[in-house]
Amino acid sequence: HPLMRNKDGLYGIVWGATGRMFGSASEQLAAMVLDPRFDFSKTYWLLTGISGGDPELAPVGSAAWARWVINGDPMREFDDREIPADWPYGLFAIGASKPNELPNDPNSFGAISDPAHLSMALPLNQGLAYWAYGLTKSVKIPDSATLKKERKAWRGYPNAQKPPVVLMGETLGALRYWHGEKRTQWARDWVKLWTGGKGVFAMSNMESQTIAGGLYSLSKAGLVDMDRVLVLRTASNFTMPPPGVSATKSIGEEEAGQLGAYESNYIVGIPVVRELMKNWTKYRDAIPSAPIPAAPAQ
Repeated sequence: HPLMRNKDGLYGIVWGATGRMFGSASEQLAAMVLDPRFDFSKTYWLLTGISGGDPELAPVGSAAWARWVINGDPMREFDDREIPADWPYGLFAIGASKPNELPNDPNSFGAISDPAHLSMALPLNQGLAYWAYGLTKSVKIPDSATLKKERKAWRGYPNAQKPPVVLMGETLGALRYWHGEKRTQWARDWVKLWTGGKGVFAMSNMESQTIAGGLYSLSKAGLVDMDRVLVLRTASNFTMPPPGVSATKSIGEEEAGQLGAYESNYIVGIPVVRELMKNWTKYRDAIPSAPIPAAPAQ
């Protein structure tokens, strides 16, 4: 995809499909960063995209600034019809013996005392994330008659029935497109497991783990600065069906919220972009930061 640039030095690119057999977003990223014509050592990165949101947290159209990017790919898996009776699902960490357990097998994925060693939860600069949240938490995300109609189906989920909001919440990336109530519970548990209970599952997607992982690898060579990476995801739909609707009927139903989610990416992300560019002489060498609250902001 072409790399676009405006007169103020703002670059923009649409990443290609992550799940291709040949070529991925992380490889495109590496090709760009390794190009000797560019110097990205002081660049701020804003990664955006539409997602499946958790109906327990926020309604369709909402935007979430992430504190961690969670990798939902490497794992062990049993068919849910073959799992022990006391298991919630058949997904669990490589090196663990059951769901919601960190790896403990020294012969498989390594016995660890710190889950960060495995890079399953990539920590972002929380001071920067909360700074961006502070700039945008009062942004009014456009609502619509279509979204209002869709929200009525979410009986028993009060947050899903509210107008769209800006919040803090983690992004969980996985190459497979999953959906349903049990998989949504897995996502909540998986985020908590790898963040030590500090993270909150907000948005699902298929590429944040590969792009953020690519940036992390490039940062080891000093080519990019991970402290300057922001991830903003917006909900175009939910990761599970509303009460009384089957998962097969609701999977992939993004029509009602897709345009709103695209708009949310722009109107929530642009104040941060404009502030960084307007005061570039200040932010070039001094990364903005806000206090990190003791309890997660949701």
